[in-house]
Amino acid sequence: MSTQNLGKVLNLFISIKGEISRLSKEEISLDEKGVKEDKFYSKDNLRAILITSSSSYTLAQSNNISMIKGDLGENIIVDCDIYHLKPQDRFKIGDIELEVTQNCTLCNGLSKINPKLPKLLKDGRGVFVKAVTSGCVKKDDNVYL
Repeated sequence: MSTQNLGKVLNLFISIKGEISRLSKEEISLDEKGVKEDKFYSKDNLRAILITSSSSYTLAQSNNISMIKGDLGENIIVDCDIYHLKPQDRFKIGDIELEVTQNCTLCNGLSKINPKLPKLLKDGRGVFVKAVTSGCVKKDDNVYL
């Protein structure tokens, strides 16, 4: 596996049952079941961890779409391009090895933010990953692709 540092973790989030907005965290714990403390933990390990590039927010903003971090449903925002990754590609964040399971599909919830958003982010909402190794991800951890 390559150890080229391509970027950093900018933001981390978890979803709490009964809450609309996502809770910002300084650190999250991952294992084969997903993000511990997240309402989706242990539900579907192929869709339990969502990583988004900050470029998705930049694209929305450049199209006059106002969003706050976490609106895309992500657990992790990174400052590098991850949208070229394909299922079964592996990379690391900090010491945790992750494997891409699928490209994130668009949902009707994005239309509630702005009707143009689903089409705009068609290929760039995020990637679902599973944790191959367990551990913690912290803000400013390096992303190695």
